[in-house]
Amino acid sequence: MTTSPVTPRAKRLDLTVQLVCADELRKQIPDRKLLRKWAKAAYGDAATVTMRFVDDEESQHLNDTYRGKNKPTNVLSFPYEDEPLMGDIVFCPSVIIKEAQAQNKTVTAHMAHLVVHGMLHLMGYDHLNDRDAKQMESLETEILADLGFANPYA
Repeated sequence: MTTSPVTPRAKRLDLTVQLVCADELRKQIPDRKLLRKWAKAAYGDAATVTMRFVDDEESQHLNDTYRGKNKPTNVLSFPYEDEPLMGDIVFCPSVIIKEAQAQNKTVTAHMAHLVVHGMLHLMGYDHLNDRDAKQMESLETEILADLGFANPYA
């Protein structure tokens, strides 16, 4: 981990959801209530988070600009303050839907996993080495189990 994870203290989450993807993909995005529930399961403290659902082109541009990978990706997290936790999480529904199908998961289960994954990134967790990946995956699995979802890595 490059930064120390933020430790939760309270229970307030200000969530903004932006839908800037095609209408047919919007139908696959869980409602704000579920997104909030999943985010709060990962981080129960005061937080301000924007979840942005984008098309392949924007996802690819952001992934190339910030990670040097010239392809669309499922989720990107952009923390910008840690007291209270603040940041943006960018999702690409078309990638998420393809991954869910390829992994024989429901889109809902995969989306819940990626919301938790994105929130953990905002908190300072990462998976750049095996030790950190194991810690992050363990937390994801535990949080998702509490939400009634199967281990996403099984």
